[in-house]
Amino acid sequence: MPWKVGTSMSIRREFVALARNPGANIRDLCRRFGVSAKTGYKWLDRYREFGVAGLADQSRRPLHSPGRTADAVESAVLAVREKHSTWGGRKIRRWMNDHPSGLVIPSMSTITAILRRHGKLDPIESVKHQPWQHFEAAAPNAMWQIDFKGHFMMTAGRCHPLTILDDCTRFSTGVYACANEQRLTVQECLVQSFRQYGLPEVMLADNGAPWGSAVNRDRLTTLAAWMIRLGIRVSHSRPYHPQTKGKNERFNRTLNEEVITQRVFHDLQQCQSHFDQWRSMYNCERPHEALNLDVPASRYLPSAREYPEVLPPIEYDAQDIIRMVQPQGKIYYKNKAFIVGKGLYHQPVALRPTTADGVFDVFFCHQKITTIDVRLDDQTDAE
Repeated sequence: MPWKVGTSMSIRREFVALARNPGANIRDLCRRFGVSAKTGYKWLDRYREFGVAGLADQSRRPLHSPGRTADAVESAVLAVREKHSTWGGRKIRRWMNDHPSGLVIPSMSTITAILRRHGKLDPIESVKHQPWQHFEAAAPNAMWQIDFKGHFMMTAGRCHPLTILDDCTRFSTGVYACANEQRLTVQECLVQSFRQYGLPEVMLADNGAPWGSAVNRDRLTTLAAWMIRLGIRVSHSRPYHPQTKGKNERFNRTLNEEVITQRVFHDLQQCQSHFDQWRSMYNCERPHEALNLDVPASRYLPSAREYPEVLPPIEYDAQDIIRMVQPQGKIYYKNKAFIVGKGLYHQPVALRPTTADGVFDVFFCHQKITTIDVRLDDQTDAE
């Protein structure tokens, strides 16, 4: 069961970051974040006057006093590095530009020299942090990627981090500390993200449970069927090609380096608290190499497709051949049985003829899930 938590500071910072984007609907954001319009506009006014410090309940005194000496600049660079131990010169310089303190901001090469002089750079690790080049979705919410980042031990049990990332903007729409990797757990997490940010057009996942079938990629799981019912197209990466979901793989590696390996966690609640704080920093503060050092929140807007609390009805065209999926994921047509997936049990699917005689495409809602050939014997191989 995921924990619905988050510090007031991280929530305010994300709200302000999204509200300041061109085209943002501030009143809609207030509703999504569960605050009144008056409160939302108050946060924006405080941010405009005081910056990030204005969003805090505590004193607004800046973390660093203004100064222009070389020692002060060097101390400021090292302070950022101390807080973000995996950042290099480019990210630190961009962060200092975005969070002015009255200091003269040094060049990237000067910052890198400061880090190297103080033994903060490992040449081998630097190579690992080169940005990956991959296909990129054209717009926010055109595609989200979802994955489990491998479990780790806590003092009390195991944590299975579930991560969800917008492909276009690298905005994280969820990092959840889960007790397991079961369907209901994942679905609860997705509902939280969908309620906050709306629905993506496509969800990209790997071929493992609970969103895919490791045996047959054409056979939908119950979780995938639920997402399709919501109007999301479910897509799976190529087997044994994790680079298909490279952005999410890179995100998980960053989560591991900047959060998980930095401390020992007691329980899921403590994990979720750290995940929430880090996700806010990642979205709203951490410069991203693939975004020309912009932060993800500066490019993201919630989806206009809101999460429906009641699943929409399943509708097909009048000319479609409708079959109800039976136990074991079977449908029957022309006195033959065909497997379409146990995840569709008791759901109607539509058969649509192709240009080949006796060959039909099988659709569930808007998504084609498989093709059957009635000229062949029963296609009921085990899942």
